[in-house]
Amino acid sequence: MAKPEAVVRKAVVRALYGRSTSLNLTTKKINDVPECISRLTNLSVLLLNNNFISDLPAELLSLRQLEELNLGNNALKEVPAVLGHLESLKKLYLFSNQITVVPPEVIGGLPNLVVLNLNHNQIQRLPPDIKRLEKLQHLSVLDNKLEEVPVEIGYLTSLVEINLTYNNLTLLPQQLYQCKELTKLHAARNKLTTLPEGITALAKLQVLDVAGNNLSMFPVQFHLLPLKELYCEGNRFVQHELMQSEQQAEVLPLKELVARFVLQQDRNRFSLVHMMLPHYPCLMTLLGNGSRCVVCRGPFLTTWLECVHFINLKKDMKMRCFLTIPVRALLCSYKCFNAEEHNYYGVATM
Repeated sequence: MAKPEAVVRKAVVRALYGRSTSLNLTTKKINDVPECISRLTNLSVLLLNNNFISDLPAELLSLRQLEELNLGNNALKEVPAVLGHLESLKKLYLFSNQITVVPPEVIGGLPNLVVLNLNHNQIQRLPPDIKRLEKLQHLSVLDNKLEEVPVEIGYLTSLVEINLTYNNLTLLPQQLYQCKELTKLHAARNKLTTLPEGITALAKLQVLDVAGNNLSMFPVQFHLLPLKELYCEGNRFVQHELMQSEQQAEVLPLKELVARFVLQQDRNRFSLVHMMLPHYPCLMTLLGNGSRCVVCRGPFLTTWLECVHFINLKKDMKMRCFLTIPVRALLCSYKCFNAEEHNYYGVATM
């Protein structure tokens, strides 16, 4: 039986004389990538998955036209530095290795990357330089040790799908809402206690998987998402039990009273307040954090009651299942909470 090295050399020679644009060295039992591959300067696809490769030779710098590289199921302990110079790469597969760190300089050198698969490694964090992958559409970091997702994820405005399943995430960054093209978000089997407010900005989101987390409810206006599939079993959702509050009114701080007045006046575009606000950018930034009561529709800034209402996926979101989920809602006062004919429940702490 021919040795793996001999088989590989023959394959490279055939590709060289045939001027091939692809080379398949999958499952060849090789430990090293032969340097002679660097002579295949026309290569656009190189498959090296299912081997015992622990590093790549610097000579691969010559593969300037390489668009797809599969290094899955090898023995890499780090992302090879040479990859940061293959600017034409569009698809990079590094699944099932022993990678712990993704070097910023490598990520920064892959501006045309569309697919990045880092599944089944031991990565704890992604570098902020991930923001340079402006063309990235598919990011998969399933089954790693991620403890956080960098806020720079918001720069990836071409993202269509992201898979963060089986990690150690306790939250997702608020900036995720900037990924307007996102259609699939997989974040199951983590330690999430909340989902970012503003998730309703993901107007194209069709699939959301947050099963097996520690969620108690979904964000405000979650039911407005155009979801077709929602997986949320195995969480700690609040249950609905009707209760009346004994507190009828509260004394609001002066700052809150003034903020509510200004926010109310700002609704009228002919009011003096509305016309003067643009001259006070710091005040506008502060008031930008305000919201509206779901009962009276009145504005408020920081003093509110956290409530919940229960959404039937079949009836309210036109999905196929009959599951009922809790969705967060904010009320401006106990007066509104105790008003009749609404279906908002207070969230009691035990």
